[in-house]
Amino acid sequence: MKKVKITVLKTTLDRELAEEYGVPGLGACPMLREGQVFYADYAKPEGLCDEAWKAIYQYVFALAHGAEKELFYYGDWIRRQGVAICSCNDGLRPVIFKLEATDQVAEIDYTPVR
Repeated sequence: MKKVKITVLKTTLDRELAEEYGVPGLGACPMLREGQVFYADYAKPEGLCDEAWKAIYQYVFALAHGAEKELFYYGDWIRRQGVAICSCNDGLRPVIFKLEATDQVAEIDYTPVR
C-alpha cells in the first residue's frame, strides 16, 4: 500500500445557498485552508475533517492500492492517471481536494489489539 497526498485546492462558499439556508455570518470552512497537505493510507490523517474523510476515503483507498496505474471511471472523469479531484459533502461550503498517488510506502504505526 502506498501513501496518498491530499491537497486542499479550494475552500468555497455558495453565497446563494448560504443566504437561504445558512446561519448568519457563515463563511468558508474554518477547519481547512487552501494549500494544506495531508498524507493518508489506511487511516484518516491527523487534522483532516471527519466529514471530509468520509467523502474522499474511497478514492484514497483506491489510489493507495494501485489505481494510479489507470484513469478513474474508464477515463471519462479525470485525464491524469493517479489523480482524483473530490470535495467534502458540505453543500453550503464544500472544500475541494486533489488526491495523488505517491511512491511512499505506507506503514502501520500502531499495534493491533488481539
